[in-house]
Amino acid sequence: LRDADYRPNALALLFSRLPANLPVPVVVVQHMPPEFTPHLADRLARESNLPVAEARAGAALVPGEAWIAPGGRHTVVHAAGPTPTLRLTDDAPVNSCRPSADILFRSVREVYGGRGLVVVMTGMGEDGLAGARDLKAAGCSVLAQDEASSVVWGMAGAVAGAGLAEAVLPPEELGDEIARRVRRGRR
Repeated sequence: LRDADYRPNALALLFSRLPANLPVPVVVVQHMPPEFTPHLADRLARESNLPVAEARAGAALVPGEAWIAPGGRHTVVHAAGPTPTLRLTDDAPVNSCRPSADILFRSVREVYGGRGLVVVMTGMGEDGLAGARDLKAAGCSVLAQDEASSVVWGMAGAVAGAGLAEAVLPPEELGDEIARRVRRGRR
């Protein structure tokens, strides 16, 4: 692939490498306007082995399913009985973002403790840095996209620069690494 073709498809490349029997749920925050996130979910569903949909309030987080945070709304993981669910909020933007990775990451820590795996990919700013730091302190694994494959190495670069990322890889290798780690308990 040419460099210009490669970068905008980072999330699709990662998703194409996730197996259908992934033993964990996936929740993605993508900084996009509300009118684009349903299309992103549809595209990823076509190019992935996993079912992918735009997050909706009350959706159960079950292994092998992926959810994309709707543009303009925070998506949080909520402990509701034996199976965590998703909640959507209209709280104020964090890091000038709604949805915010930091908001999602904090909720993952509250519900899953040190059993999470966080991946920070290409994007402007430092959204995700504080949440990745909290998750790492709780015992979670943190991965980041490499600079060469990133359109903007702001978010992933901040996480890597803070020494939080255990691996810094291109998107397709991130997909393989996620699959490997969740099958082995993230280690």
